[in-house]
Amino acid sequence: MAKWTNDLSTYQICKGSAMKVVRTALVTGSSSGIGYGIAKVLLKNGYQVVLHGVESHAQVAPLVKDLTALGKVLGYYCVDIGNPQSIEQFCNDLSAANISIDILVNNAGIQYVAPIQEFPVQKWDQILAVNLSSAFHFMQHFLPFMQEQKWGRIINISSCHGIVASANKSAYVASKHGIVGLTKVAALENAKQGITCNAICPGWVLTPLVEAQIEKLAADQNISVDLARSNLLLEKQPSGSFATAEEIGEFVLFLCNPGAAQINGASLTMDGGWTAQ
Repeated sequence: MAKWTNDLSTYQICKGSAMKVVRTALVTGSSSGIGYGIAKVLLKNGYQVVLHGVESHAQVAPLVKDLTALGKVLGYYCVDIGNPQSIEQFCNDLSAANISIDILVNNAGIQYVAPIQEFPVQKWDQILAVNLSSAFHFMQHFLPFMQEQKWGRIINISSCHGIVASANKSAYVASKHGIVGLTKVAALENAKQGITCNAICPGWVLTPLVEAQIEKLAADQNISVDLARSNLLLEKQPSGSFATAEEIGEFVLFLCNPGAAQINGASLTMDGGWTAQ
């Protein structure tokens, strides 16, 4: 027998005494990089996923097709989450489609590198809006549903730069430190409601964002891309290797499991030893 509640996130399959609840996750920035890896792992493990990015539907059509082959994709939404009004419309569109979010993965992020005195003000505002404020707006919208059902998982993708700093990354470091603080507040406010909120803090992960940094480093230092990649890793990450987007996806998956119910308000490093130094 199959039973649907009033939203897509709690589809229940009943066989005798066995019951499976299929949860719905929104992964921001899931059109590439870490977000794509997270979406991939969640879909493989039976979660329904709402995809988000800034690319057009035509641009992501092959990606959506690949992910749909793995599981239930509830749609791709092209939204500028640096704009609070766009976030509000996005959330309203999900409600209109009868999609409720059980698992919120605030992953989307942007970067710009420059010394403070040279840092463009508009870049500062944009990075804070996308990397930090968007997480607040999404949490504010989806928390009431999680509180009502007494279950929810909020997983914020911070960075080792949410714990330590690097030069020339003022806005990124500030935004990622902010995410860690926001995570702790959300965890405390919802600790008795079956909701957890945690921050994953990766080190170097080989994503398009990091590849761009490597290429710039190679150009600036007039060295090969391979040497720039090696130098970048060894300067900070003792393991000497990148984490993968899928490894972070597996971490997200663990935090959604019952065994992680008492992990709350934590800043969980996945940085090859970066912050152990």
